[in-house]
Amino acid sequence: MELSVCQVTKDFGGKRAVDHVTFRLTSGVYGLLGPNGAGKTTLMKMMVDILAPSEGEICLDGVNIHELGAAYRDKLGYMPQEIGVYKNFSARKFLKYIAALKGITGRAADTKIEELLELVGLKDTGRKRLGGFSGGMLRRVGIAQTLLNDPKILILDEPTAGLDPQERIRFRNIISELSENRIVLLSTHIISDMEFIAGEVIIMRDGGVLKIGAIDQLLGEVEGKVWSAFISHEVFHKIKGRYMIGNMIQKNGGVEIRIVGDRQPPFPCEPVRPILEDVFSYYFGGNIS
Repeated sequence: MELSVCQVTKDFGGKRAVDHVTFRLTSGVYGLLGPNGAGKTTLMKMMVDILAPSEGEICLDGVNIHELGAAYRDKLGYMPQEIGVYKNFSARKFLKYIAALKGITGRAADTKIEELLELVGLKDTGRKRLGGFSGGMLRRVGIAQTLLNDPKILILDEPTAGLDPQERIRFRNIISELSENRIVLLSTHIISDMEFIAGEVIIMRDGGVLKIGAIDQLLGEVEGKVWSAFISHEVFHKIKGRYMIGNMIQKNGGVEIRIVGDRQPPFPCEPVRPILEDVFSYYFGGNIS
């Protein structure tokens, strides 16, 4: 199975939100990374056929997804940033309603719903009204909803927003397990989640694709460009506008900082192994060193 995005462009009036994007996805987990306004959500909406491209096409195994219609949607699970629910419904009732819309009814629906409530850790609260759920619990309902039709393609926009650390670990494990025979495209601002489970990352900027590569490849591009230093508060205030500081921790007597840049700073520092956040900082953090 191959999902291909070919020279896809989306214009809204005089603004170009997505600009000639091309890539191919096969089984596995792919991360979609970029700052706000990079075009990620618009691209995902085109990939689930909510929006039509202004140019280009999106194909599943060589056939345009718009032409496939219901046959494509039957293979698709989409989780948007904002999840709409009926607050007076219980989790079970809501999932049963969504299952019916997907053509899953009777015992098959009941069995699948119980399986998914167990999977997302909501089996004991399945009879409670959604209006009383926390944001993290609603995200878990959204994950269950996305998986109802056992989709072969999962497109997830900020799926871990509002989840606590334990819930995020549960979600990552679920996605890793599901990805063996599925295409999973995951957009999130929690870069560590992406680093743990994505095989490849697509980096977007200004509507276009800046980089596509495996995690190790992207990390290799900033190898030797990340340093750690412990400096006084006085030195910190002098240099903070001159270097891309990826992280800082206040400590007694000074500040521990992580610097990302093309040149080593002219004060004592140690090279450190890069992480995916450093890649993001390198390309989007305003580095001027």
